[in-house]
Amino acid sequence: MLPLPSGEFQAYLFDCDGTIVDSMPLHYLAWQQALAEWNCDFPEDVFYAWGGRTVVDIIAALNERQGLAMPPAAVARRREDLYRELLPRLTAVPEVRQHIDQAHRRLPFAVVSGSTRESVTASLETLGLLEKFDVLVCAEDYTMAKPDPEGFLLAARLLGVPPESCLVFEDTELGIRAATAAGMASVRVPEAGQRRTVGRQRDRIGEASAAF
Repeated sequence: MLPLPSGEFQAYLFDCDGTIVDSMPLHYLAWQQALAEWNCDFPEDVFYAWGGRTVVDIIAALNERQGLAMPPAAVARRREDLYRELLPRLTAVPEVRQHIDQAHRRLPFAVVSGSTRESVTASLETLGLLEKFDVLVCAEDYTMAKPDPEGFLLAARLLGVPPESCLVFEDTELGIRAATAAGMASVRVPEAGQRRTVGRQRDRIGEASAAF
């Protein structure tokens, strides 16, 4: 299970994509398909570096970088539709789901995501997790994207829990910085590639042990 920092926490706050749900590869595929219609390039390393930014913010940044005039609302809608088509392939991040299952009903939960409410709801419903969360704070609910702490502070306020009593689960550097700025403890969720590497290492260790 993912190790947590020491402390008595009164609430858990989770990023969604890449933290609760292993959705980043699916989101990237949807981005690629949507942006190809506008001849817009979105390198994979930039996509992951911008984790935590809102969809509209990403489109605006791509427009500025590449001298394009993509309509943010239309591109965001197209990307959302393409992502929903990929939802049957969605899985949960097992190390995080263990903590959700273990602490459910014992602590209140919130999601703080840069994705739209529609996207977050669809992802959590697909995995049967939506009902476990007391509060959803999504892109429409705040104005300053991570690493600004606005989203996390709003979630704490809605839960009625002091920021210093919240523990944040995040997979991006921007998210960790936002949690720190909010005065919250945090735990870094390994990215998908890191989790798979560790899993393969454990499998090899298990195979070697079995050989003896």
